[in-house]
Amino acid sequence: MCGIVGYVGQRPASPSSRPVDVALQGLARLEYRGYDSAGVAVLDGSEVRVAKAKGKLKNLRGVLEGQDVPTSAVAIGHTRWATHGAPTDENAHPHLGGKDDELALVHNGIIENFAALRASLEADGYTFRSETDSEAAAHLVAREMQRTGDLTLALRAAAVQLEGAFTLLAIHRDQPDRVVAARRNSPLVVGLGEGENYLGSDVAAFVDNTREALEIGQDQVVTVTADDVAVTDFEGTEVTEKKQYTIAWDVAAAQKGGYDSFMAKEIHEQATAVADTLRGRIESGALHLDEMSIDESVLRSIDKIIVVACGTAANAGNVAKYAIEHWCRIPTEVELAHEFRYRDPIVTEKTLVVAISQSGETMDTLMAMRHAQEQGAKVVAICNTYGSTIPREADAALYLHVGPEIAVASTKAYLGQITACYLLGLYLAQVRGNLFPDEIAALMEDLEQLPAHVQTVLDGAGAVEELAQSMKDTTSVLFLGRHVGYPTALEGALKLKEIAYIHAEGFAAGELKHGPIALVDEGQPVFVIVPSPRGRDSLHSKVVSNIQEVRARGARTLVIAEEGDEDVLPYSDVVLRVPATRTLFAPLLTVIPLQIFSCALAAAKGLDVDQPRNLAKSVTVE
Repeated sequence: MCGIVGYVGQRPASPSSRPVDVALQGLARLEYRGYDSAGVAVLDGSEVRVAKAKGKLKNLRGVLEGQDVPTSAVAIGHTRWATHGAPTDENAHPHLGGKDDELALVHNGIIENFAALRASLEADGYTFRSETDSEAAAHLVAREMQRTGDLTLALRAAAVQLEGAFTLLAIHRDQPDRVVAARRNSPLVVGLGEGENYLGSDVAAFVDNTREALEIGQDQVVTVTADDVAVTDFEGTEVTEKKQYTIAWDVAAAQKGGYDSFMAKEIHEQATAVADTLRGRIESGALHLDEMSIDESVLRSIDKIIVVACGTAANAGNVAKYAIEHWCRIPTEVELAHEFRYRDPIVTEKTLVVAISQSGETMDTLMAMRHAQEQGAKVVAICNTYGSTIPREADAALYLHVGPEIAVASTKAYLGQITACYLLGLYLAQVRGNLFPDEIAALMEDLEQLPAHVQTVLDGAGAVEELAQSMKDTTSVLFLGRHVGYPTALEGALKLKEIAYIHAEGFAAGELKHGPIALVDEGQPVFVIVPSPRGRDSLHSKVVSNIQEVRARGARTLVIAEEGDEDVLPYSDVVLRVPATRTLFAPLLTVIPLQIFSCALAAAKGLDVDQPRNLAKSVTVE
């Protein structure tokens, strides 16, 4: 959660290039991480100046409009997803620290021992203005600064006293040329410029200005000036092996490009997203996963796979379960990451854990992954964000390469995750000998056709958008699917809940008669994802029967079916077509009309499609 930025450098004092404007620019790129409030802090001689406002970033801009903001060398900023304390001006970051407000600090994460720290600080005479855990960190760093006289030493001393997850950025009036930051279980990256440097929750914070980035590792402190970046661990030992990399996308990828919303843009980028996930990994019909750094002998010994993920990523994992079990004959479980480590799971050295996370910072998934590693399991991460914590700590990583996803509700990353799961499943089948080479080559050939099929579905978006517009007053939608259509039904319902705020439920179609059919009354919209009639005939016919069951109770049936499937026509009020493909690959196509429907319905209701209420893109708290 939360977006944090930092800047150090001397820019000309023009209205759009002051350090505070650089911070605001970075916050605008990070607002998808939280938008309950926003704030910035700069130095003005011997004074720390803070401006903040509840609500979205535009409110902060309103507060700053017309103000004579100092052109100091440093600025820090924050856009908040609230945890401790309501979204108010007082609880917004940055927080001032010290008895004379000599320090400002921003925080991403949760400080679990803040109550004890607060009691200690109040006993020392420090005054609290907010309900947040973060203010305790601000005063703690200020107290350590009084003791050490150096901001780097102070932050290091404070960090070892904190429990929980945090990224902290601090500035102090006595050292006006630097921003000092620390991280534990929360993201932080440095942007490297010439005569200026940047800090951010992710590279979107500074990609407008530089594409050169530096990873900051777990339990590290970084001191950033205009001309230098120094990194130590929490004990003060210098980190000499720093990992620098070039960001693979430019600022244009984080702009709407003529679409009404980032979500609409990202939906329409999905043909490219699938192609980019496949690119460079198929050669002469065989799979070559250079990132798969787990020895093949270990993979051949695996007797169970556990997928850990949350939300949309968990739905991708449920698709993976069907594919991996079919191709590899390995029992595969899908666990919600936040439940996994609390139920005493059975994990051994022969267990392969697949951790799926768009951001690579999902705290629930990270902690589940670490728990599995403690039990001896190997972990493969499937992730979209290069250099993030989950792929760095995993034993191997498959990056999606789909580019930045700005909208909070995931679309193109979901298709990338499913595609990466297919690659992993086929790679395991190849290594373990579950499939013959010609079988893998045929599957890969069909997989390479999918970007074109995705584009075909996208080209028909107009009909789905018209359907959504006609249903803008709908208050409830149900989704049904069997086999790989079931996770698609779950994802369709999740998208509608996330951005349109209406009742939506996804069900395994066979479960309908065991209770949920009681929800169906006259006019109830029901989406049904129909499997190919060319697959398992009994499965297709049973889903057609499910359509008849809900229609007999008055439902309005909205059917997603393969081109040429005529059996659905007598029982369908609306039919949305997708190209024919293998049953296991169908989720890459059948989910797209549901994404388009949700996006268009939310827009028709006048809602903010990209920034739905109460949500944030990167969930860095448990």
